[in-house]
This record gives sequence, C-alpha cells and structure tokens, in this order.
Amino acid sequence: MIDTHVHFWNFDPDRDSWITEDMRAIRNDFAPENLSRIYQDLQITGCIAVQANQSEAENEFLLNLADDHDMIKGIVGWIDFKNPNLESRLDYYKNFKKIKAWRHVLQAETAAFILDPIFINGIKQLKKFGYTYDLLCYHNQLKSIIQMVDQIPDQPFVLDHCGKPDVKTQDLKTWNENIKLLAENPNVTCKVSGLLAEADWKNWKEAELFNCFDVVFENFGVERVMYGSDWPVVLVSRPYEDWFNLVNKYALRFSEKERKLIFGNTAKAFYKL
Repeated sequence: MIDTHVHFWNFDPDRDSWITEDMRAIRNDFAPENLSRIYQDLQITGCIAVQANQSEAENEFLLNLADDHDMIKGIVGWIDFKNPNLESRLDYYKNFKKIKAWRHVLQAETAAFILDPIFINGIKQLKKFGYTYDLLCYHNQLKSIIQMVDQIPDQPFVLDHCGKPDVKTQDLKTWNENIKLLAENPNVTCKVSGLLAEADWKNWKEAELFNCFDVVFENFGVERVMYGSDWPVVLVSRPYEDWFNLVNKYALRFSEKERKLIFGNTAKAFYKL
C-alpha cells in the first residue's frame, strides 16, 4: 500500500506561518521516523512526500530524506513555473529519479494567477520530462482549475484533497457540480486525502466524509482515485489510524482488485514508482 500524500518538515514559525496556534498539534518537527511504526502496523509500504514549502531548498530537503529513508518512494517538489529558465531547471531535476511530480500552492493564489498563460505554459513543459502535477485548491477555486486543466489535455494531473470541499457545512452542491466537470477530463485523478482538515476537527461525523467520498468515486471511478493521509496535517483532528480506517471502511464496498487500485496500484502507475 502507498500513502500518496505526506509532509515532512523541521518546524519554523516564520516560514510555516500557515500553521497557526489553533493547529498546535502540528507545530513540531515531523520526520519519516514518526511514521515507521504506523506504516508497519497498517502494512503501508511507502509514501509520496509532498512539498510544504515553496522553494527549491524544499526539493533538496526531501531528496536528502529520501536518500536516508526507503519509505519515500517519490517526491512532489516545488518549482517556479514562471521562471524563464524553467526548462533548464526541469532538465536538472531529471537527474533525481525520486522526484515524480510538481506542485504550486494554488489555494493561496488568485484566479488570475491560475489562468496566467505564463503559468499554464510552464505546466505544459512537464509532459516532455515525464512529470505529473498535483492540483491543490479550495472548492471555490475549482472553476479556474477546470479552465486551466482544459487547456492541457495531455498532462497527467491529480487533485489533492478532493478539491477541499466544505465538509463542515456540507454545502456541497457547487463542489459536486465542479468535480463532475473536472472528472470529465480523463487525464485527472483524485486523492482521497485531507478532508478531516476541512471538517469540524473534533465533531465531524462519518456520514459527512462519506458524502464527499460518494461524489469522488461516482465521478472519477475507482480507477482514478488514490489514498492519501495528508499526515501530519490530519493530526489537527485525529490520529493517522483513524483516517486510514475511515477510508478503508468505505472501500469495503469495492472488490479486492478495486481496493488494491485505491491503496496502491493507481499511485504506482500515476507516479511511476
């Protein structure tokens, strides 16, 4: 089994200002060692380490961790897609086989940024290098994401955290409509990850999460959904095991072959592990 979405960091209150006081559970350092026992108990064999800081220094940090920890099977790094020398930077990173994909934190950007032709042209360069792209956005940005993705039909994308629906209020109508439109693009996959951070951290109900799962699986199909934990961010709500068990419980409705897709085989194919 592969966990397609984890973060590692040495906590810096200035750099990591997005980790606010109410998220004190994750205002600490998090390293692969913290996951070893959990993965062993749950029979998870590896993970994808995803950038948490927008700098090329983050790539070096994750590459160094991957050198020391076999559990890191792939890396989603950060690169400046508006850099005039983007192609040469991508060519440089082809020397590091653990880097499989790239991500920019679009949830912090405007529609103008997402639809900037320079940014879109940057993403268009990924295919010739064999890279995929992780889409990180809020539910109210999906319209712009769809407009961007429609311009790059041959680029493999994966939507992180189901596009961050409003789990807490269960106002899912517009998100549902946009997920349906996005999923019509066969080059887009979806991670079932990160939803506890969008819920009422301490008082969410299973049905609220399953309502979101229903939309994702109905539109993407089992073949285009992959499991991710969003550890350690998940810890603002519950221990790692609670999220895994929730997804696993939902997945019991599927066949063994389909569960293997969700928990590993789709990720292995998408990230070329």
